Amino acid sequence: MLRFLTAGESHGPSLTAIVDGMPAGLPLEAGYIDKQLARRQGGHGRGGRMKIETDRVCITSGVRGGLTLGSPVTLVVENRDWENWHRVMAPGPEADLETRAVTRPRPGHADLTGAIKYGHRDVRNVLERSSARETAARVAAGTVARRLLEEVGVAIVGSVVRIGSIQAQEPALTAAELAEAVGKSPVYCADPAATEKMIGEIDRAREEGDSLGGVFEIKVFGLPPGLGSYVQRDRTLDGRLAGALMSIQAIKGVEVGAGFNAACCRGSEVHDELYYAPERGFYRATNNAGGIEGGMSNGEMLLLRAAMKPIPTLYKPLRSVDIATKQPFEASVERSDTCAVPAACVVGEAVAAWELAVALLEKFGGETLREIKTRVDQYREYQKGF
Repeated sequence: MLRFLTAGESHGPSLTAIVDGMPAGLPLEAGYIDKQLARRQGGHGRGGRMKIETDRVCITSGVRGGLTLGSPVTLVVENRDWENWHRVMAPGPEADLETRAVTRPRPGHADLTGAIKYGHRDVRNVLERSSARETAARVAAGTVARRLLEEVGVAIVGSVVRIGSIQAQEPALTAAELAEAVGKSPVYCADPAATEKMIGEIDRAREEGDSLGGVFEIKVFGLPPGLGSYVQRDRTLDGRLAGALMSIQAIKGVEVGAGFNAACCRGSEVHDELYYAPERGFYRATNNAGGIEGGMSNGEMLLLRAAMKPIPTLYKPLRSVDIATKQPFEASVERSDTCAVPAACVVGEAVAAWELAVALLEKFGGETLREIKTRVDQYREYQKGF
């Protein structure tokens, strides 16, 4: 069983992810993970914290000579800002609990509910873990899963398709073409015209002390059919992918394929007709299902979208109530981004990669990469001739 846990606070010494169940023999180097961590830190609209941190992963177990061992892989990302917070965030009795205490919760954040749930009078105990800084560890873990998927011919590419009021056109590109186009955009958008408008929208929001949300899209190419299952609700692939995307901070909605637009159409306009060709087997000329039918991958391109709300930390704070005095105040301001949709897109790729890797290993099993690749290749031949 493939699983992982993350640990660490936003201003603590480090973030840690432990990946358990990754097969042996997978080529893996820190530099490969660092590229995805750098992408997560990028994107026009990011705040001051990203100028402090330069995320690098240290692999402390589970890999030797550039190959996974089959034992747990430990990934550590140090927080450079820890040197400014070691007195405040110290784990021992020497911790300074007063200097940077927070009693003014931010609307739209985990602050107030988390404080009530865990009985904290200092909201910092909540915001340090609920912060999206935690996603650095998730990207590290998800990138290990991405590496496994690459070995069996699966490519994942995310792109931003909306920021604020600006909607991008979605060109029909191959995985390599889409990745190249996204890599050239400061907001990870494949539409150059929309990119410029999005940048302007972000700049205006920053000047006004406001924040922006948006929508990102994830496309998965080369996925074999049959991942997931229809036999139990907790094994459906779309349910697991939707849950993974919804677990990302600030995500408020998820679509698969035509998504909510399908509700506005007739069945004859939505369902993808089936065809057969000897050289490729069964296929569909359209993909309104988004690559998933009956809770299983169907062999077509997987298409996911996630909607991110504007970040709740604003430089023109909304009204709130001090939990200590019960008096009205403007909410506290923590260092924050104007728009983090591009970063969320990278996190989305990582969590999707993880769920797909879990489903891949459930179906094909194997303790070594060689076993898995052999079984996937055999299955692809089988399904072509079915």
